[in-house]
Amino acid sequence: MTWMCLRKVIVSILETELECGKPECFRALCCKGPPPARPEYDLVCIGLTGSGKTSLLSKLCSESPENVVSTTGADNIRKYWSRYYQGSQGVIFVLDSASSEDDLETARNELHSALQHPQLCTLPFLILANHQDKPAARSVQEVKKYFELEPLARGKRWILQPCSLDDMEALKDSFSQLINLLEEKDHEAVRM
Repeated sequence: MTWMCLRKVIVSILETELECGKPECFRALCCKGPPPARPEYDLVCIGLTGSGKTSLLSKLCSESPENVVSTTGADNIRKYWSRYYQGSQGVIFVLDSASSEDDLETARNELHSALQHPQLCTLPFLILANHQDKPAARSVQEVKKYFELEPLARGKRWILQPCSLDDMEALKDSFSQLINLLEEKDHEAVRM
């Protein structure tokens, strides 16, 4: 259910970008016919327990959190994350920017592992520094420095964005940026 919900959100964001606020706008601009089918992307969403994956997905999908299958990041589950990597076209990594030093270190190690995983290393990454509304939240610059993203992700396509459930427009903008990276990857594949 979580994957279908994420697909629905991405398709919805794509459609919103093209509709100009009016259902007929796209057809009027494009001339006579229904809009082409929107691409769908298979994304994997990972992060530690408490980072906010389920809350973000349920809010994006306008679902009750009880209707979204929890994407747990507990120790005993993380070792199975790689089973979900195959076929993914992009990665969303959610971290709690207000977490303890120990949890932040664990999140850093997991992100480093994901960025270097053979099935993910060439994919676009959206890294969401969640819980920016909490007083202890680290800034994007602090997260970038602590996670050593510049040297680690050199040559990779990634976006680091602050987010919280209070600012859905910023979250949707983050997903739009990820969609742009995914579309760039599609265009590169066509050129080859």
